[in-house]
Amino acid sequence: MTREKEIMEFVDAHYEEAVALLEELGRIPAPSHQEDLRAAFCKNWFEKNSLADEVRIDEAKNVIASFGLDRYRDIAVFMAHTDIVFDDLTPLPMKREGNILFAPGIGDDTSNLVNLMMGLKYLSGQKSRLSKAVLIVANSCEEGLGNLDGCKQICRDYGDRITDFYTFDGYLGQLTSIPVGSHRYRIRVFGEGGHSYLDFGSSNAIHNAARIICALYDIQPPSQKFTSYNVGRISGGSTVNSIAQEAEFLYEYRSESEECLQIMKAEMDKVFGSFRDEGIKTEISLLGVRPGLGLIDKDAYAAWTDDNIALLRESYDGELDLGAYSTDANIPLSEGIFANCIGTVAGGDAHKREEWVDLTSLPAGMRIVISFIDKYMEKGEL
Repeated sequence: MTREKEIMEFVDAHYEEAVALLEELGRIPAPSHQEDLRAAFCKNWFEKNSLADEVRIDEAKNVIASFGLDRYRDIAVFMAHTDIVFDDLTPLPMKREGNILFAPGIGDDTSNLVNLMMGLKYLSGQKSRLSKAVLIVANSCEEGLGNLDGCKQICRDYGDRITDFYTFDGYLGQLTSIPVGSHRYRIRVFGEGGHSYLDFGSSNAIHNAARIICALYDIQPPSQKFTSYNVGRISGGSTVNSIAQEAEFLYEYRSESEECLQIMKAEMDKVFGSFRDEGIKTEISLLGVRPGLGLIDKDAYAAWTDDNIALLRESYDGELDLGAYSTDANIPLSEGIFANCIGTVAGGDAHKREEWVDLTSLPAGMRIVISFIDKYMEKGEL
């Protein structure tokens, strides 16, 4: 039997199991930094359904199944993240309409994680054929202010041994090799405050914050590479008849170019400098930095990525999206480790509570994950 045929037979035999796993896992809440319930579920599943050398949860709440660490120095990492963007701490709502499954976070990244878990099950039956060590990781803290902390922990613990890195995230046809970096801030703005009638004219923190936000939106982003910015949340004040003494907002800018990120930082500093000159008090806290591409052999990396694109094509013949994105792959790429982020499911409405996936896309996704794991197995007929 050829390996391609065996992979197809495995996928066909485990499709219903993958759907059931997705419906179970997709109900478990997992805000960033609070992935404990999903981590516990994944650890239990890893232990029951794989023959990993070791399964453990590390200090960052990553669930790690390891193979061959004692036999090989070089490591290939395969990961998908457990956290979702929603703060729910109770079971997540879910509904199914035919082959469409709806739930918050079901595509980003629960279904990709399920495909990776099925890849782990396949690997367990083939682990004697491995040509280097492998880590299968259900990682924490990919979303928002998770700041990629789970991936950072993996790179701290294994970085000098990691040669190849794959994170499964996004939709079918996506393969990301260009990382989008970002800087994220919490801005606190202060005013004199007082009674809305008796102290009318006193400095209002909300008004000051609004003026600062308008000034930030007047910044012309650099044109070298696409650069974006956003104020995603604002709060402050106490009641309608009080002049606000304090307000705060969250601000970020993004680009695949480190030069553009530094230009945005300089422009931001100018804005706040001008308001400080007016006597407006602010406090700026850096919440997170997602790094961009580090020192890397670009020709060798391009060739490695081209090989991965060709491998993806063996399981997916639709349109490819090779654009730049911000993913867990930012961390290894910033450290010069070859990394790609690959989507394995059809769906839509990511980061909305109405997010959905097409369950009939799971077989293609499982084939993609298994094919990439299979790269690190001895070749030949079974």
